[in-house]
Amino acid sequence: MPNYTARTFQIFWQHTAKYKWAVFVVLSSIVIASVASVIGPLFYKDFFNVLTAPGNAPDKIGALQMILVKILMVYAVSWTFWRLSTFFASYFQSRVMADLAYTCFSYLQKHSVAFFNNNFVGALVKKVNRFSNSFEGISDLMLWNVITLIINISLIVVILSRRSLWLGLGVLIWALFYTGFNYVFSLYKLKYDLKRSELNSKSTGVLADTITNHLNIKLFNGYDSEVKNYYKVNDDLQKLRRFTWDLGNIFEAIQAFFNIFLELGIFFLAIHLWTQGKITIGDFVLIQAYIINIMMRLWDFGRMIRRYYEYMAEAQEMTEILETPHEIKDQLGAKDLQVTEGQIEFKQVDFNYRQTRKIITNLNLLIKPKEKVAIVGPSGSGKSTIVHILLRSYDLESGKILIDNQNIAHVKQDSLWQNIALVNQDPILFHRTLKENIRYGRPQASEAEVITAAKLANCHDFIKGFSDKYDTYVGERGVKLSGGERQRVAMARAILKNAPILVLDEATSSLDSESEKLIQEALNNLMKDKTVIVIAHRLSTIMKMDRIIVLDKGQVVEDGSHKELIQKSDGLYKRLWEKQVGGFIG
Repeated sequence: MPNYTARTFQIFWQHTAKYKWAVFVVLSSIVIASVASVIGPLFYKDFFNVLTAPGNAPDKIGALQMILVKILMVYAVSWTFWRLSTFFASYFQSRVMADLAYTCFSYLQKHSVAFFNNNFVGALVKKVNRFSNSFEGISDLMLWNVITLIINISLIVVILSRRSLWLGLGVLIWALFYTGFNYVFSLYKLKYDLKRSELNSKSTGVLADTITNHLNIKLFNGYDSEVKNYYKVNDDLQKLRRFTWDLGNIFEAIQAFFNIFLELGIFFLAIHLWTQGKITIGDFVLIQAYIINIMMRLWDFGRMIRRYYEYMAEAQEMTEILETPHEIKDQLGAKDLQVTEGQIEFKQVDFNYRQTRKIITNLNLLIKPKEKVAIVGPSGSGKSTIVHILLRSYDLESGKILIDNQNIAHVKQDSLWQNIALVNQDPILFHRTLKENIRYGRPQASEAEVITAAKLANCHDFIKGFSDKYDTYVGERGVKLSGGERQRVAMARAILKNAPILVLDEATSSLDSESEKLIQEALNNLMKDKTVIVIAHRLSTIMKMDRIIVLDKGQVVEDGSHKELIQKSDGLYKRLWEKQVGGFIG
């Protein structure tokens, strides 16, 4: 995967910049609180110097108490500004995370049909969630680790150097070596973290795919093979996860050795300086406090680098999607489609799927306003492809599609979809109420209009049978409804939308006779005063269409009414008809 680190940070900053004042308060508070935390041990040094100085104990009480008051004041400042920084950080981080999730959602939904066909739903969901979570992790690391580490080490080195240059240099050299080692090791580990992240997404994708197809697994006895497949993917992930964890354990062992070396080395040097009278007993307290401070922060720094790359690896998966241009885009200056008549024309249209196979070749087809046209043909002839290119799910190889003499490639996609209603063979419903699913056709519709549309689609009666009526939740993809019920709800949605162009893509091909009768009645209501394109395998459902277009290998080979086409002695339509009348499935 390409390195999108710079772009990821740019996206994070673009969203953070909207809350600059909150970020300024957080950073200022962290600086003040960190400085106060480093100053505190200086007073402890004075405390122990006074405590061990020659003289009577009662004479020292006032000085010692004054030092304790100063310590209290310093730590009160530190406490106040730490609390201030955390509350403001909670504000801007939560807002930015919400904004990032919205950006991901908005951009993702604009990707093409082909993009979603090539990506697992579960993996996409996980990438969106990881992106905003990665921002939280990285911003936490920067605020509470990197900034505080830089401030603490810088101040400690300066303070110790004032007591002895060797003390300051010793701590600085050790800190530079320690952080350098962390960085080199983390770069080595990064490639394994990236691979682990990819395997994690793959495992999630396989899991989501099998859950979606749980019925197929049962019906086709795929349990054993799917279990083996998931075990293989999960086992690869487990091995790599263990390997990366073991690398971390090895590093922590080395890190602990470095910390022991620092503490003992600094104290050997301090003893030497003490014997020369260059430092006091209080300085030993100061040195110990600062060594503990540095070791804790540098220990966290080692983990921080590793976590940073893990967060970045996870964020870059979504950054790659955000950097992937949308395949189907509105042209600059595109206008809204204005449909007054509903005429559709295909002019010299060529189309193929990703240069792999030719589907439509030099297609010329005129559908008049309010005309009801059926498109039939053998499997693979290009029937459903016509629906896809009319809806501009894909762009054409050449030629153009006109609606009322407006090229659909030159109008806004939203306006195109607003003027076309689609009902396909297996309509997918939202896991929402029946009322919400029907109203999706026109969100501003009143409840009375929803019920009217449901009655026209012949679904009002079965809806009344539910205990919650129109407030009944239909389940994911509408699984709580039968195929015929889902189809009628989809038609109610289309009736409510009331678009001037209606496309029916094999809308009745998989239904029983009773459901088909109800749906045919709904279709008659749905098709009134609209330009209609019907894609059908079941030829008996299209006999009353104004025209029937017969496709073969992406070209129009026959055009006429049912009566006209059935009379052609060697026509393709007649052969398809005779197969179905004879009991064969076309």
